[in-house]
Amino acid sequence: MAQSYLYKQFNLFLERHLPEGLYARALIILVAPVVLLQGIMTGVIIDRHLEDVTKLLARSLAADVGLLVQLYEESDKSDAAVARIEDLANTRLRLGLTVQRNAELPPPLPEPWFAPASERLRRELSRATGKPFWVDRDSQPGYVDIRVDVEKGVVFRLLTRENRVFSSSTGILLLWMVIVSVALLGIAIIFLRNQIRPITDLSRAAQSFGTGRDVGKFHPRGAREVRQAGEAFLDMRDRIARQVEQRTAMLAGVSHDIRTILTRFKLELAFLGDGPQVKPLKEDVDEMQRMLEAYMAFVKGDGGETPQSTDLATLVTSAVRTAEREDREIAVDVPPDIAVSVKPNAFRRLLSNLIGNAVRYAKSVWVTAGVADRLLTITVDDNGPGIPPDKRA
Repeated sequence: MAQSYLYKQFNLFLERHLPEGLYARALIILVAPVVLLQGIMTGVIIDRHLEDVTKLLARSLAADVGLLVQLYEESDKSDAAVARIEDLANTRLRLGLTVQRNAELPPPLPEPWFAPASERLRRELSRATGKPFWVDRDSQPGYVDIRVDVEKGVVFRLLTRENRVFSSSTGILLLWMVIVSVALLGIAIIFLRNQIRPITDLSRAAQSFGTGRDVGKFHPRGAREVRQAGEAFLDMRDRIARQVEQRTAMLAGVSHDIRTILTRFKLELAFLGDGPQVKPLKEDVDEMQRMLEAYMAFVKGDGGETPQSTDLATLVTSAVRTAEREDREIAVDVPPDIAVSVKPNAFRRLLSNLIGNAVRYAKSVWVTAGVADRLLTITVDDNGPGIPPDKRA
C-alpha cells in the first residue's frame, strides 16, 4: 500500500514538473542519464584517479626533497658538498635546486579555500623532511616554488615544473569526456528530432482536420508505427469525406424533390384563395419551406467552403441585418478587431438562424460577444417567453 502511494505521488510530481511537449520529454529522457553518468564519472575520477595520481606525484617529489636534505645533513656541508647536491638535484632529479645561505623562509601565504593537491604536497613534505618549509604555486605560472629550512641560515629553494606535482592529464581527460558527450548528445538530438517530427506533423494534421481546416501536404513518414498511425489517419479522413459527400448528395436530392412538391402545393393553394381553411395550410407550407431552406443552407455550408480569418463584428452585423424586423429591437455589443477562423457563410447562417429564432418570439434581442482564454463566446438573449419551467430537461 505504501509503495503504491509513493508511486502515485512520484507520478504526480513528474506530471507537475515535466514539460508537456513530447519533444521536450524525450529530450529529458535522453539527456538526463548522460548528464547523470557524466557527473558520477567525473566525481569518481576526481575522487579516485586524481587523488591517487596526486598522492603518487607528491610522494615522489617529497621523497626527492627528503633525499637532498638527508644528503646535506650527512655531508661535511662544504661548498663542494653543496655543489654536488645541487648538481644531483638539477641534472638527475630535475628539481631546480638552489642552496641559499644566510636566508630565511618567506612569510606564510594565505591558505587556499579548496586545494587538495597542495594539501597533499604539504603533508608529504612534512613527512619526508621533518623540516619547516614554504610552498608557492601562484607567483610563477607553470612552476612550484618549494623552500625548505634545512638548518639555521640555510634554505633549499626548489623551482620545479608544476607537472611534477599536479596531474595535467586529468583536466584533459575531463575536457575530452565533456566534448565527446556533447558531440554524441548533439547527434542523438538531431536523430531524435527527426523521429519526433512525424509525430508532431500527425498531431497538427489531426488538429487541423478536427477544426475543419485543410490538412495540407501531410505524408506519413518516420518509424513503422508512426507511418501506420499516419496512414490510418488518412484512411479515416477519406472515409469521413466520403460519408459527408454521400450525406450531402442525399440531402441535396431530397431537398430538391421536396422543393418541387412544395412549389406545387403553393400553386394549388394560390388557386384556392384566402379562405379560413386555406390560411393554416399556407402557414404550414411556409414553415416547411423554411425547414427546407435550413436543410439546403446546411448542405451548402458543409460543402467546399474553407475556414478563413474573418472579422467577427462584420459577421455579426451581417447576420443581424438578415434577421431584422421592423417592429423588433436588436442590440449588438461586439468588441472591434476580433478575427476568427471560421467558414464565413456557414457561420453567418448559424448566427442568422439563432437571431431569427429570437426575433420570431421576442420583441427585444441582445447579441453580445467576447473572448476569454482564447475562447470565443457569443450570446443571443431575448425577452421572449422561452420554454416553460415544467418542460425543461
